[in-house]
Amino acid sequence: MNKKYLRWQVLVLLSLVLVLSACSGGGKDNSSSSAGDGKKLRLISISDIPSMDSTLATDAVSFDTLNNTMEGLYKLDKNDKAIPGIAKSDPEKSDDGLTWTIKLRDAKWSNGDDVTAQDFVYAWRKLVDPKTASEYAFIMFDIKNAEDINNGKKKPSELGVKAIDDHTLEIKLNRELPYYQELLTFGSFLPQNEKFAKDKGEKYGTTAKDTLYNGPFTLSSWKTEDRYTLIKNKHYWDKGNVKLDAVNYKVVKEPQTALNMYNADDVDETLIPAENVNKYKKDKAYNTELEARVYFMRLNQKDVPEFKNKDLRMAIAQSIDKDQYVKSNLNNGSKAANTLVPTEFVKDTKGEDYVKGVKSENKFDKKAAKKHLEAAKKSLGKDKFTFELLTYDQDNAKKDAEYFKEQIEQNLPGVTIKVKQQPYKQKLKLEEKMDYQISFGRWGPDYPDAMTFLELFTSDNVMNETGWKNKEYDKKINEAGHALLNKEQERISTMQDAESLLLDEAVVVPIYQQGNARLTQDYVKGIERHQFGGDTDLKHASVQK
Repeated sequence: MNKKYLRWQVLVLLSLVLVLSACSGGGKDNSSSSAGDGKKLRLISISDIPSMDSTLATDAVSFDTLNNTMEGLYKLDKNDKAIPGIAKSDPEKSDDGLTWTIKLRDAKWSNGDDVTAQDFVYAWRKLVDPKTASEYAFIMFDIKNAEDINNGKKKPSELGVKAIDDHTLEIKLNRELPYYQELLTFGSFLPQNEKFAKDKGEKYGTTAKDTLYNGPFTLSSWKTEDRYTLIKNKHYWDKGNVKLDAVNYKVVKEPQTALNMYNADDVDETLIPAENVNKYKKDKAYNTELEARVYFMRLNQKDVPEFKNKDLRMAIAQSIDKDQYVKSNLNNGSKAANTLVPTEFVKDTKGEDYVKGVKSENKFDKKAAKKHLEAAKKSLGKDKFTFELLTYDQDNAKKDAEYFKEQIEQNLPGVTIKVKQQPYKQKLKLEEKMDYQISFGRWGPDYPDAMTFLELFTSDNVMNETGWKNKEYDKKINEAGHALLNKEQERISTMQDAESLLLDEAVVVPIYQQGNARLTQDYVKGIERHQFGGDTDLKHASVQK
């Protein structure tokens, strides 16, 4: 999931904190009202929403909000399995598994319009249309003609999706994937009301009033970089199972502020700053989790000539003590990462963790790092290097960046790092334009397969954002995605080999797999958190105080 994406309320870079509040049906903030009746809830986010247009969204906060205000064909249950959403049941599949026919239930948009099969056709065509310039167009390349449409070779109307009637959708696939029904739960596959979206034009998804909803909640107000509010959608087909009337989000970028709010009994749940974790470990409200999200550094080989040198890239990859970073800066259940695909996410046919079959030299090794640096200096004919590290604008992000700066400069004599902090939206735009040198970011899975990480770095993926191209890597990823689909162990081995190649080239520098240390009041019930797709599901959430 995910600049994804990707699920995604981290203490370090992106965080969601649940807070009690009251909110009127019109979406106005009314924090002075009594709380704790199970109907009103407030959340704190460290980031504003970059986009509410499902065809343009690329990040965790956007997809989290979309998945609570919109609904696709399927959604995830508490065990991360696909269950019917707007679809009435599982798809009817042709004998070869390439044609899916899906019946839709009676559902409505928040303006009272019916949700129809054509709403899915419109949104999906819009996403693959090259005029949209969606970074997530590749997510639909398993649908017939999608890739050719995105490359300008065919028209959007030729996409392999058709509305048989208002309540019947037909999908033509290029290949049968074991996880495709789970993939359909992802935010890029959401519908859009064609008439409403076309009337709004470029404004669609930029404000609360310029977006239409068909999920459990609607976005009733949205003040950029300040707050946004969800209210229960009175037109939602399953509104009887939605327990909250309103959810207020307040954009707050200081983790310590959230903890202070929790201690003042103004917050239902908070992620704990590293320096406070030990203090709360024995608290009955304390809990931790390990997510399937990995933070890593991208190195811009396209616009930074020095990064075309493999030795220099590997020197940086081996210069950072990740174990000490996780222990001192995070202290929240996170794990140092030497691979791009996270642990405890994918298993091979023998039940072994996928990452055990990946070879990685991207480990902290001062001697090896200096050796690579000396080789780079000799090859490049220079002794000093200065690079800019792009990161987020939160206070803790600055602290983390200063740690990376200190480690690199201390262990790589002659290398200087300058830290550049940017608000979340601006950072995403800079990465998209490749207007950076080193960028610290993350990726969360969109679906339950290692390919959700590995396909990012194929030569033709617009989300590669490193400038690295490798035919051998492309070949392995293509084989794993096509010829080997029915040979699972061979497929996994091929993906492991591909990732080993990616890491041997030091295209990215894995830093850590995200963990969260929280304090959660026992009256907070029903919040579902998923390993992939939209992270936080509030449909069944309540406050029983």
